[in-house]
Amino acid sequence: MQSIYLAGGCFWCTEAIFKMVIGVEKVVPGYIGGITKNPTYQEICKGHTGHAEAILCSYDEKKIILEDILDIFFSTHDPTQLNRQGNDIGTQYRSAIFCINNKQKSIVNSFIDGINHLHDNKIVTEVEINNNFFVAENYHFDYFNRNSENAYCQVVINPKLLKFKNKYKNKII
Repeated sequence: MQSIYLAGGCFWCTEAIFKMVIGVEKVVPGYIGGITKNPTYQEICKGHTGHAEAILCSYDEKKIILEDILDIFFSTHDPTQLNRQGNDIGTQYRSAIFCINNKQKSIVNSFIDGINHLHDNKIVTEVEINNNFFVAENYHFDYFNRNSENAYCQVVINPKLLKFKNKYKNKII
């Protein structure tokens, strides 16, 4: 089992997508990349902790490779937007990948180099090694499935899920 931390805007979106991917065994929402120990959602939302909303994505390498995880990640958010995704604005919504080791970081950087030309603007996704992950409060777990009628879920998450389902039919549980 391998793990990587993915920050692609609101973690409710990222969690909903990766929970559907074949080979992804565990998805945990949380906070990473900041200075505050044990931050809360309220602190994160103020944008002063330095953390990004992210997921811990644990996957079985026999079922899915890191490059497929990265392909899905970069296809389901805009990695060219600095410190925002759509109307979610602030460093807590930045595009970032937090790797567990140098080998993983090298794979991620090579992947980005290979897809940068596909975008009109330069990819601004941060890539660093960091395992200092803080698990989010329980009410963030499985947020989309428990709150699918919520306006944010309908307007922001549902369109991303539809795009994901259309593009990755063979990778969905």
